[in-house]
Amino acid sequence: PVIEIGAFAGDGMYQEHGGCPSGGVVVKMGYIKGKQCLVVANDATVKAGAWFPITGKKNLRAQEIAIENKLPIIYLVDSAGVYLPMQDEIFPDKEHFGRIFRNNAVMSSMGITQIAAVMGSCVAGGAYLPIMSDEALIVDKTGSIFLAGSYLVKAAIGETIDNETLGGATTHTEISGVTDYKAKDDKEALDTIKNIIDKIGDYDKAGFSRIKAEKPTENPQDIYG
Repeated sequence: PVIEIGAFAGDGMYQEHGGCPSGGVVVKMGYIKGKQCLVVANDATVKAGAWFPITGKKNLRAQEIAIENKLPIIYLVDSAGVYLPMQDEIFPDKEHFGRIFRNNAVMSSMGITQIAAVMGSCVAGGAYLPIMSDEALIVDKTGSIFLAGSYLVKAAIGETIDNETLGGATTHTEISGVTDYKAKDDKEALDTIKNIIDKIGDYDKAGFSRIKAEKPTENPQDIYG
């Protein structure tokens, strides 16, 4: 079964800014490879995935559920960062945007698996979350991570650079080491997440998780040369 959390978050809010349906983020609880997980996905159709105050609160609620129940959490990131016209309302208290990154550190210390897939542009505040996850993936040609895009770089220091060189998949998997995996498309990124989830162990609980054994795809004797 799949349960959506906070579908009505943001309903009727921020109408003067065009609204923020579902808080601009989709949160679902379900099973991946037999393990119960939380999935948090930015909705790029809502202000390019920008963070409104309610977006931060919905993400915090998802993290709270993951912490309380020791559930792996998967972030599908495609975010323009903080919604700048409301940036003064994003950070003011401990239940706002900045606490998300504090929770990243807390969950890491608790051994709660966090996986992030960068599937679009992740700018400024939207760039911190995948970097602080345990495993980070980036989709080639569509995913990017940087504090400021190429146009702002040009305006600030006069340097001309393209977004792919500035913070694309090759830059972050082969040079900076920010991300762990480079996927050729969204499907490969999601398949990689499934493989990672399949390999993580269980948290303390009674009983055992039994998985049907499969024969190796290749001849084991080939290992010995």
